[in-house]
Amino acid sequence: MLKLVASPAPARVPARSGKRVPTPEPVQDKVRIFQIYYRPEQRQYLEPAFEPYNNEGDNSPLLEFNVFRKLMHSELLRGAGLWGALSWKFKEKTGLSGEQLLQIIAAHPGHDVYYCNPFPELEAVYHNLWLQGEPSHPNFLILCRDFFQAAGLDESAFTQLVPSSHFAASNYFVATPAFWQGYIAFISDVIARAERSMSATAKAMIYSAAADRKAMHAGASYMPFIVERLFGVYLSHAQGQYKTHKFTCDQQEAKLNVHLRLLRQMKDVAISSKSLWLATCWANYRNVYMQQLHGADWCKRYLRDITPVQVKF
Repeated sequence: MLKLVASPAPARVPARSGKRVPTPEPVQDKVRIFQIYYRPEQRQYLEPAFEPYNNEGDNSPLLEFNVFRKLMHSELLRGAGLWGALSWKFKEKTGLSGEQLLQIIAAHPGHDVYYCNPFPELEAVYHNLWLQGEPSHPNFLILCRDFFQAAGLDESAFTQLVPSSHFAASNYFVATPAFWQGYIAFISDVIARAERSMSATAKAMIYSAAADRKAMHAGASYMPFIVERLFGVYLSHAQGQYKTHKFTCDQQEAKLNVHLRLLRQMKDVAISSKSLWLATCWANYRNVYMQQLHGADWCKRYLRDITPVQVKF
């Protein structure tokens, strides 16, 4: 049954005061995630839920980090509460679609940064990502130590036993503008300090293509591999300042065998209990596993370098 309601009298229009009433800002998407591509044929791999970012012709040796800097100063981020810029290989590496990532963020509101590790096996067999870089990039640790000394960073990062919750092996994170501002300022300052103080020889080597000996990264230098590992350094530097959420890549997790799962759990318990005995047991188990996985020649070449004599919890 309809109920009749008397129409209110027309509103009285106030006289003009001479002051300009600001136009309301248009409502923007709260989460803006861009997906970087470098060649036209890569567009087919982009996720519909992300926004394509054409980075063709950008020859910066900093790769994704240079995109981060450009985006932070662009109008593309106007009104964004969270943003990120992911590589065109995001789904291939994580097994997650763009829509799934947005759902993860929506299901865990209120965090300053959302990140993942698409290579969970690394959490099980390496103390930290700095040591993991040695078998992948020739002379990685020597150059990283030069870089850390020049930048004034704490070199104990190379001996730290890092829990799985803090591993982030790629630039796959979405964060608030405040986090991005602090992160980009920190990384930019670290790079500037290192470049001022490094020897010419070390600097030339760090910016050389020797880092990509297997030609898997389009001839990238050491710098982007250093920068992506500085994400964890920044989180430690800004400890307590941000609320973080690490999400899992279920497809990648499903690939872990029983040894990797046990090794990861063993290492995490050693860290949480600060048990040197258990950390030693983990290292011995890890060494046996690596011998079975890579063989004696690989272990003879790398195992000593990736096993610190002293461990920092």
